Amino acid sequence: MNFQVVIPARYGSSRFPGKPLAEIAGWPMVRHVVERGRESGAGRVTVATDDERIEARCRELGVDVVMTRADHTSGTDRLAEVVSILGLDDDEVVVNVQGDEPLMPPAFIRTLVTNLEANPETSVATLVTPLHGADELHDPNVVKVVRSRSGHALYFSRAPIPWDRERQGRPQQLAGWWRHLGIYAYRAGFLRGYPALEPAPLEETESLEQLRVLWHGLSIHAAEVHGDAGPGVDTPADLERVAGLLREG
Repeated sequence: MNFQVVIPARYGSSRFPGKPLAEIAGWPMVRHVVERGRESGAGRVTVATDDERIEARCRELGVDVVMTRADHTSGTDRLAEVVSILGLDDDEVVVNVQGDEPLMPPAFIRTLVTNLEANPETSVATLVTPLHGADELHDPNVVKVVRSRSGHALYFSRAPIPWDRERQGRPQQLAGWWRHLGIYAYRAGFLRGYPALEPAPLEETESLEQLRVLWHGLSIHAAEVHGDAGPGVDTPADLERVAGLLREG
């Protein structure tokens, strides 16, 4: 299994400026994400940033880092630039791990790569996990996905899909309802061509970048995993929660 992990890390954030450099247990958060990538067995782990402060800190810590343009509209566009900077072959596998996911299980990363390799017709691979509770189902910050029989994504939404008509969208049991985990594996050739894909109306309506892939008739395979991916970090309060989980071990 040969793959690379790329970690987009932006300094600017409306809710938590500078969060990639926020300290958790003696390391900046981005370093924890790098360690999850290394533990997955990736051949290379690279941070992609447009900020000189992040670049400098990564170099201090011995972390591979590349500087990208500041005008990218999405993380996938930033990955496309990284593919060009690193000169990757079209068939190389690139995993995008978000820079605010310091607890992402390395086993999830490996599952993602295995799944992309097992589906050569697929442009992108991602992961889903079962939903737990009606609150998650109706939370617009929890992205839901409906899959085909083969495990390919049919649609992603912030709305509660599929809609349980008989129970007004509140099923008694959530078996078969899936939460999307925002981690992706791509072939470098797909990423190289991604910026040429026209943004999709559905993508803009839902504010979900992955809908661009489906809108253009390309496929996303969504593999099922069980277990906790850990909370992401969007706010200082999230940071404290993650720090506590790391202390617990």
